[in-house]
Amino acid sequence: MNDIYDLVIIGGGPAGLTAGMYSSRARMKTLLLEKMLCGGQILVTDRIENYPGFPEGVGGPELAEWMSRQAKRFGLEIMTEEASSISPKDGPDGAFTVKLKNGRSMKALSVIISTGARWNSLGIPGEKELMGRGVSYCGTCDGPLFKGKEVVVIGGGDTALEDSLFLAKFASKVTIVHRRDRLRATKILQERARANSKIELRLNSIATEIVGPAKVAGVKIKDVATGASSVIKCDGAFIFIGITPNSDIAKDLVKLDDKGYMISDDDMRTSVEGIFACGDVRKKTLRQVVTAAGEGATASFSAEHYVDRLKGKEYK
Repeated sequence: MNDIYDLVIIGGGPAGLTAGMYSSRARMKTLLLEKMLCGGQILVTDRIENYPGFPEGVGGPELAEWMSRQAKRFGLEIMTEEASSISPKDGPDGAFTVKLKNGRSMKALSVIISTGARWNSLGIPGEKELMGRGVSYCGTCDGPLFKGKEVVVIGGGDTALEDSLFLAKFASKVTIVHRRDRLRATKILQERARANSKIELRLNSIATEIVGPAKVAGVKIKDVATGASSVIKCDGAFIFIGITPNSDIAKDLVKLDDKGYMISDDDMRTSVEGIFACGDVRKKTLRQVVTAAGEGATASFSAEHYVDRLKGKEYK
């Protein structure tokens, strides 16, 4: 079993890096696979103000670098490769086979999937270019950065209205842009939004461009009925048109909900013994750096006990 990893972690965001740190400190033979730079979505977050221990906030890339460095200090092996599939346990060793896009593969007694999720994008000019410079996909994360400023929220569902109400605590004005003549959110959220003097609705409108150039200066919209275009001046553009979990690697292996999120219990155990999930890829209610880190620690702890049990070394 010397050629088999105790644990392979797929995904190097805050959840995966925390799992890697905990498992390495537990002296598990651990490999973390990340197809790009470690850090996940925080790499495109200019400032994180709600992560404990940083009274003045911390830059997303900076936090990602510190997390990665800390995990490596305890011996975590990080490989810049993309995993393509996970084969069920087979053979007397009871190991999973994790295959990579480059054709290589490795054996692991346990697997943690922390591949995160991706916010659905509009795909309009300025959106990608101004990400982290006024374009955001998380009101809870970035709302306090827009105190006393005007922002635009694009979307009409529950998340859009919930975050609009949150943003109204900080922003001087919140303009909700929605492509239809009525909102899709639950009635009580609509009532609260309409009753808030800071919130304005621009229905029957679609965003066609995020105006810059150095940072967000406005959102160009088009009236779907008349075709007329106009620009809403603002300092921030928040886009809430859905989120998609990066769960393709697990879709034929573990149970997912109807939206593709991995279903796991409080100990991060999935429907397949030996496979654990943490971070934004799993079904949950709050998607924050701090919850991802906590879930990574829990997943690592659960994987450690599972592997010890396999080896007949479990501490009882």
